[in-house]
Amino acid sequence: MRRYLRVVVLCLGCGFCSLLYAFSQLAVSLEEGAGGRGGMPQAATASWLAGGGRGAVRWAGSAGPGAPPGRSDRCKDFSLCYWNPYWMLPSDVCGMNCFWEAAFRYSLKIQPIERMHVAVVACGERLEETITMLKSAIIFSIRPLQFHIFAEDQLHGSFKGILDSWLFLRTFNYTLYPITFPRENAAEWKKLFKPCASQRLFLPLILKEVDSLLYVDTDILFLRPVDDIWSLLKKFNSTQVAAMAPEHEEPRIGWYNRFARHPYYGKTGVNSGVMLMNMTRMRRKYFKNDMTTVRLQWGDILMPLLKKYKLNITWGDQDLLNIMFFHNPESLFVFPCQWNYRPDHCIYGSNCQEAEEEGIFILHGNRGVYHDDKQPAFRAVYEAIRNCSFEDDKVRSLLKPLELELQKTVHTYCGKIYKIIIKQLTKSIRDRYNRPPKEI
Repeated sequence: MRRYLRVVVLCLGCGFCSLLYAFSQLAVSLEEGAGGRGGMPQAATASWLAGGGRGAVRWAGSAGPGAPPGRSDRCKDFSLCYWNPYWMLPSDVCGMNCFWEAAFRYSLKIQPIERMHVAVVACGERLEETITMLKSAIIFSIRPLQFHIFAEDQLHGSFKGILDSWLFLRTFNYTLYPITFPRENAAEWKKLFKPCASQRLFLPLILKEVDSLLYVDTDILFLRPVDDIWSLLKKFNSTQVAAMAPEHEEPRIGWYNRFARHPYYGKTGVNSGVMLMNMTRMRRKYFKNDMTTVRLQWGDILMPLLKKYKLNITWGDQDLLNIMFFHNPESLFVFPCQWNYRPDHCIYGSNCQEAEEEGIFILHGNRGVYHDDKQPAFRAVYEAIRNCSFEDDKVRSLLKPLELELQKTVHTYCGKIYKIIIKQLTKSIRDRYNRPPKEI
């Protein structure tokens, strides 16, 4: 009887060893298959990682085919992938069975870095403004950016020339698009409010492969990393498809609650100059409306809304968005005014409490205040970033001259609160240089 038990135990032991060997070979084949089929995507990812510029991330996992110089692959091409007690392994081989090493290496392969998608629409004399906005995004952001730039054809060459000269930074990619509206109503959409402004309404239908997107007007300046507003996507509940800031904090100076001739969101409406979107949800959702009892999808609701309200709207596509979210309030996430800080928040005295406490995160110089003398504080920030280059010492030295310029604006209401303007900017510059150096 004992003899039979010994045979059974021996068979089980052999079977276990055979399984280990089979699994180790499977892991090896997966390793090789992944390396063979995914070569190009890995190379693309590595270009983000190996670059010393901002936006590169640390090397993760064990060394592999794309490892940085000086790192060796200790698994010796899996030449010892069989059962071997640790003490018998050579010193230059992994300190564990190579089957497990192969399995860990496969699971820890470098994953594609999630890019933050930012869209802007530029028409007319908006080239310089747009370039300055893009520069502010690049200077402070941590993860790589993907810019989607919709512009009139005559601007494409200028955008390409400037942005190509920045590609050495290895922190962003960009794509240029023509201005595109539905053929049957293109002229009507293009002249709505400002030239090309309503293009933003069609972004979910044009950028079909993009899951989430941050749309910003050309007159936006990022005073902290895009990463931070991008992280608000994780705060969306299951019904929310987009996020915007209120149009006004103080109802007594609000526009929508005093003058609008159409429905609008909340107490004072929302401003669409900074709009964070989960476009996958937007494309799937059926929206309630006041035109029919049937709910309509994004692509089907836009033209009926325009036809019904075109004689009643003042701010074009922003008004249409307010109407849409009036009927679907559960679909909107509202972020604080510091993420879309405009002259309205200080022109009659400070009325954005969040900015007073934490500083301004995104500056929105609407109504052309970057280019006239009505709000010199806004213009001073714009010119400082416009004139700044990407060299570390230039960014580091941006703050002191800017503060001196802002002190000259204290005769205006917005100038009186200049410390709020530079509060977050100071922190962003400090954080930029306190981050650990990227590994090359």
